[in-house]
Amino acid sequence: MIQNRPFIIPFFIPHAGCPHLCSFCNQHTITGIRRSQSSLIEFHQTVKAYLSYMKKAHDEVQIAFYGGNFLGLHPQEMIAYLDAASEYINQGMVHSIRFSTRPDTIQSERLSILSNYRVKTIELGIQSMNDDVLKRVKRGHTGKDSELAIVMLKQYNYQIGVQFMVGLPGDTEQTLFETTQKIVSLAPDFVRIYPTIVLHHSELAKWYINGEFVPMTLAECVHQVKQLYVYCLRNSIPVIRMGLHSDVHLQQPDAFLAGPYHPAFGHLVLSEIFYDMAKLAIADIHSTEDTVVIHVHPNDISKMKGYQNQNIQRLQHDFGKRHIQIHTSTDLLFNQIWVNGQKINFNNLTNSSLL
Repeated sequence: MIQNRPFIIPFFIPHAGCPHLCSFCNQHTITGIRRSQSSLIEFHQTVKAYLSYMKKAHDEVQIAFYGGNFLGLHPQEMIAYLDAASEYINQGMVHSIRFSTRPDTIQSERLSILSNYRVKTIELGIQSMNDDVLKRVKRGHTGKDSELAIVMLKQYNYQIGVQFMVGLPGDTEQTLFETTQKIVSLAPDFVRIYPTIVLHHSELAKWYINGEFVPMTLAECVHQVKQLYVYCLRNSIPVIRMGLHSDVHLQQPDAFLAGPYHPAFGHLVLSEIFYDMAKLAIADIHSTEDTVVIHVHPNDISKMKGYQNQNIQRLQHDFGKRHIQIHTSTDLLFNQIWVNGQKINFNNLTNSSLL
């Protein structure tokens, strides 16, 4: 289980080690890195730069290899990166290594290379557990491959992360929930949930232009991810990220064609959940007063207010109240609200209150 998040030093190796290009993918656009290969000189420059940014000591500092298929690299290239990362571990500046990879590269001969290195966290790009969806997006592996990969990694005692996507071609609300159920049943240590964005120069872009694919709207995607987020938390699976990183490259006009991208996507999802909790609590209040006071932890005030204070405006409209006041209290837990003596958290939300 993830307790305190580590300080992560990300180094991107876009498409490196990937056997082919999936229909939805263009890591050059996502990362803003146009080259196809990364040098060790650039690696050391990146690590040193991040270490200089670090203003305080962290319990865990990790070097992360993202944007490619790490275990799909040529063994000599993989070892070169692991050796380079180990230099900082041996100096006591970094604690461990993490990387993202495909589930079909989780094989004993590849994992054996890692045995001499302090690799702690492996993130699997699963994307879906539905074989029809995986085939449509030309992923090149099956749901069974993902299941076997997680089972094998558990035998090696790695910390396991799972990345999956919402709104892929052929996916439905039902198949997406079934994917989430299967992932939760495999008990990874954490998950990331990404919306499907139509990136320029991807095959999905061609499908979109030809009218063969219609991406989710932002509202639809937020609504869908909200339900998956609550389901994961109820089953003690932390969701460490929702939405793509708000990178400056993704905010350029030529970055993507369509889809539910928002620089604060995760905040939108959490704000929707706080709105649902407040709506549930206020509905139980039998009062004609024009003012309702909602208490939250200080760290949750922006989630309760919502993006551009939209939650306050919506609650005023829903219940005909003149004033919705948000007060803070350190006596409350994170992700909890208190209204008129009643404490509400995610576990109080039923399926119907999430719809």
